[in-house]
Amino acid sequence: MIKFLDLQSQYQSIKSDIDHAIQDVIENTAFIGGEHVARFEENFSKYVGANYCVGVGNGTDALEICIEALNMPDGSEVIIPANSFISSSEAVSRSGHKVVFADVDPSSYVISIEDVKKRINPKTKAIMAVHLYGHPCDMDALTDLAKKFGLYIIEDCAQAHGAEYKNQRVGCIGDVASFSFYPGKNLGAYGDGGAITTNNNILALQCRKIANHGRIAKYDHDIEGRNSRLDGLQAAILNVKLKSLDIWIKKRIQIANKYLIDLEGVGDIILPIKQSWAKQAYHLFVIRTNKRDELQSYLSDNNIQTGIHYPVSLPELKAYDYLGQSKESLFSNTLGSRLLSLPIGEHLSLSDVDKVVKVIKNFFAMSH
Repeated sequence: MIKFLDLQSQYQSIKSDIDHAIQDVIENTAFIGGEHVARFEENFSKYVGANYCVGVGNGTDALEICIEALNMPDGSEVIIPANSFISSSEAVSRSGHKVVFADVDPSSYVISIEDVKKRINPKTKAIMAVHLYGHPCDMDALTDLAKKFGLYIIEDCAQAHGAEYKNQRVGCIGDVASFSFYPGKNLGAYGDGGAITTNNNILALQCRKIANHGRIAKYDHDIEGRNSRLDGLQAAILNVKLKSLDIWIKKRIQIANKYLIDLEGVGDIILPIKQSWAKQAYHLFVIRTNKRDELQSYLSDNNIQTGIHYPVSLPELKAYDYLGQSKESLFSNTLGSRLLSLPIGEHLSLSDVDKVVKVIKNFFAMSH
C-alpha cells in the first residue's frame, strides 16, 4: 500500500526525541503555557521571519483571532479565494463580516489577482491570501492592491509552512498570518494546534489578549476574549518536528519535481505550475483530469491512496447558498469533479513515486 499520509513512519523517524519531549512536559506538569510554548513561539517566529508568534488552539481560531484583532467595522467585506477549506471563509462570517469569493488562478489555484480587482468596493476591508497546497500567492500584487485601497492582508498559511515568496517565508509578508498544526500538515501536532504570526507589536498583543480571555496578566482582563491556547504537549512536539521541517519539505519538492517530469504529457493531466519566484512547500500535489473518478478508483485498486482537495468549491456549499456565487461562471466552480491529490511526503521513496507514475500511465494507455 502506498499511503497518502503516514504519520506512524514519521513518528518512528523522530521517536526518541518526541518521547523525551512528551515525558518532559508530563514530569514538569507544564500542560498550559510554560517553557515549551514560549520556546516554540520564539523558534517558530524566527523560522517564519516574523517578529511575533502567538500559539493558539487551532488554525481556525488563529484566523478568527486575526480578524477580530484587526477591529474592522461590522459587516466589512473580506475577499476569500473560492477554492479553499471552509475555515478560510467561516472565520470571516463568524466574526460578523461578509465573505466575498474571488476566483482562483487556473495554473496555481491560489487567489486570482484579476478577479480580486473586480470585487473591491468601499465595503472591502481585507483580502485573505490563502497559500493553497503550499503554493504562495502573488504577494507583491496583493500588497499593491492593499496599499491602493487601504486594505489589510491576512495570510492563511495553513497549508504552507516553509513556503517562500521571493525568498521570504510566508507568514511575515501580510499584516497578520495564521497557521494550522493539524496532524496532517507539513508541520503537524499530535492533536489540534495553531499560531498567529505578525510583525506588528500592537496586533500581536491584541491577538494574545483575545486568545487568553482578554488578558496578559492573571485576572487583569482588559477586554472580553476567548480561550484558545496552544498547550504544552503540542508545543513540545512541534519544537521537535520543526527541526526536521526543511528536510521534509526538501523531500516533498524532490517528489513533486519527479511527478512534474514523469507525468508531463500523460493523458489529459494538467499539472500544477511551478512559479520561478515561489518555493512551493507541496503540502499537496494536485493534478486535474476529466477522468478523475475513474483514475482515483484505478489507483485505489492498485493500492495507491489519493485525496480530493476540494470536491466542492466554497461558493457551491449549502452554507453559502445565500451569497448566490455558485451561479457565477467561476473557474473554481468547475474544479470539484476534476481535482486529484497524489501521494506526497517524506514517507515515500522514489520507487513509490515510480509506481504511482506507472499506474497512472497504464490507466491512460488503457482508456485511450
